[in-house]
Amino acid sequence: MSVKSAEPWVEGSEVDVVLLKAGRTKIRYPARLVSDDGTRIVVRADWASEGVRDFGFVRFEPGDVFTEYYWRDRWYAVKEVRDARGGLKGWYCDITRPAAFSGGEVVVEDLDLDLWRSADGGTVLRLDEDEFEESGLARSDPEAAAAAVAALDALEALATTEGGLESLLS
Repeated sequence: MSVKSAEPWVEGSEVDVVLLKAGRTKIRYPARLVSDDGTRIVVRADWASEGVRDFGFVRFEPGDVFTEYYWRDRWYAVKEVRDARGGLKGWYCDITRPAAFSGGEVVVEDLDLDLWRSADGGTVLRLDEDEFEESGLARSDPEAAAAAVAALDALEALATTEGGLESLLS
């Protein structure tokens, strides 16, 4: 008689990714657990929204696949974005509080700042700095705001160094 593992969240398990913003659920979507080494959680998910979202610098659309990297000890998440044929579009990076993973949910709190790096490395964009300022985080939680800005700066430095961003994901 075989005994099931006490830990049900093994590679290939379905989990939910929950993105919080200002204490409320912004989006929740299903993903498959790729790995969890105790510090970094990797999941794979299809584009979670209906239709196309055109940012001007990239389009997310049905068929896109996101391999998402979350850390329990870092203030960001990195999402590798591929089209339906497997072609790399680039990396979308969210500045977040460190991730939590329990009860089959990967939970992160979005802190408004984002970074985009195109597949060829030719475009690196800091995004939503105005939303971050408007959020009031610098006043309500100055330590978290400082950590968020430092995380964005660190990701930008990696994104502008050949192989830098990719080194986080291997």
